Amino acid sequence: MVIKTISFENAQALIGKEAGLSEWRDVSQTMIDQFADATDDHQFIHTDPVRAAAEGPYGGTIAHGFLTLSLLSAMTYEAVPALEGMVAGVNFGFDKVRFMSPVKTGQRIRARFILDKLRERPSGIVEINYNVTIELEGSIKPALTAYWLTLMMPDRTKDRA
Repeated sequence: MVIKTISFENAQALIGKEAGLSEWRDVSQTMIDQFADATDDHQFIHTDPVRAAAEGPYGGTIAHGFLTLSLLSAMTYEAVPALEGMVAGVNFGFDKVRFMSPVKTGQRIRARFILDKLRERPSGIVEINYNVTIELEGSIKPALTAYWLTLMMPDRTKDRA
């Protein structure tokens, strides 16, 4: 897990460069089943290993695309230095997401973050945009690519002191 911080000025020097690379993460059937329960998406290609092996196009179960996408939050905290003076990060959205390859149960994934934009708003909120690739261990083709928009919220307690 990343515990170091980076200044706004030093972060600016990373624009166009890799800002972080997460550790490899296992995608287990348990994780997939829990996501299916949380989202009510119990399609057999995700939750029924026997049927998915017999009838599915992937030879077994696969992770939901949105499960893979949702892991970006955890992987960014693991891989990307925190911006000094900010207390929380929130999703602002995605301009583009492409699911390139299925993530088969038992595969390992990791995220690569390329910093594309860093801008401080007059409010002190910082916009950070990344070109993100979730890689599949042992594969040239990624699981997904995305352009991720995030907002970092400044520490307002200093304003009240």
